[in-house]
Amino acid sequence: MQTAKTGRASCDGCFFRANLLCALNIEEACATFRPAEAELRPPRQMRFVFRQERRARAGWAFPTADEQAALHA
Repeated sequence: MQTAKTGRASCDGCFFRANLLCALNIEEACATFRPAEAELRPPRQMRFVFRQERRARAGWAFPTADEQAALHA
């Protein structure tokens, strides 16, 4: 692994080593190497927004008793 600024990556320039989060005792960079200058944050999540209710009542409804009686009369 190489970084653009320093040439070769080492544990001394790793985010985890700089913040005392590294449990490995090696001198070369491991697979989890992250530059110490980088801010490691999870990506922002989308906000959940409730939609306004567009209709006062459902798009379908059962016919009323009078409407049913008129259909069968």
